[in-house]
Amino acid sequence: MGSLVKTFIFLDLEGTGLTEYNPKITELALVAVHESSLKNPDRDASGQLQLPRVQDKICLCVNPDKALTESALKLTNLSCEKLSGCEKPKFDSSLFTIINEFITRQAQPVCLVAHNGFHYDFPLLKTELLKIQRDLSSSILCLDSIQALRYLDRNQRRPRGAKAWHSLPNLYKRYFHKEPRFSHFAEDDALTLVMVVMYRANQILEVAEYKKWGEISPMYM
Repeated sequence: MGSLVKTFIFLDLEGTGLTEYNPKITELALVAVHESSLKNPDRDASGQLQLPRVQDKICLCVNPDKALTESALKLTNLSCEKLSGCEKPKFDSSLFTIINEFITRQAQPVCLVAHNGFHYDFPLLKTELLKIQRDLSSSILCLDSIQALRYLDRNQRRPRGAKAWHSLPNLYKRYFHKEPRFSHFAEDDALTLVMVVMYRANQILEVAEYKKWGEISPMYM
């Protein structure tokens, strides 16, 4: 099915907390990359992978109208006070329109890609959309990159004591031997994910298990 996808849209959300806290979105980023850029990536003179030159992206902050957990405050450096002080609106129908039009302007069919997306990003986005009585097309494909990479590495021996082996920063460090520029900034995490997926794109597309957006359940209601 991956060979039928024309555009991969890399999604990253920042939220007020983890799943058990019924979080709300504080920041959202989408980066759209054509499948040709994943399969035939740009490289510099030394052969190192480069971010696709042709990409569409949006990054928007959202006032969640809900206090962030202490952990989320520390990780993201966002707060309700900071977001409301910058007069950021809540998740509303205008934000849905922006997201939906961004998706529909891409070469079709599209696939949303998120790291741990089946457990966090996709269900949380679905929750926020249903709260305002909106939703994306049920036929949009969804791919969880962490699920695919765990499957590919299922027989790999990890160093003793290794933690969060498939976290996005750790994957980036293993593949590119340096730290990602920023973590827990939605746009930067989405771009980091683009690089990680490009590094193993052909393998990931071979083993990827897709869901349709209509199969994604909300995180909570």
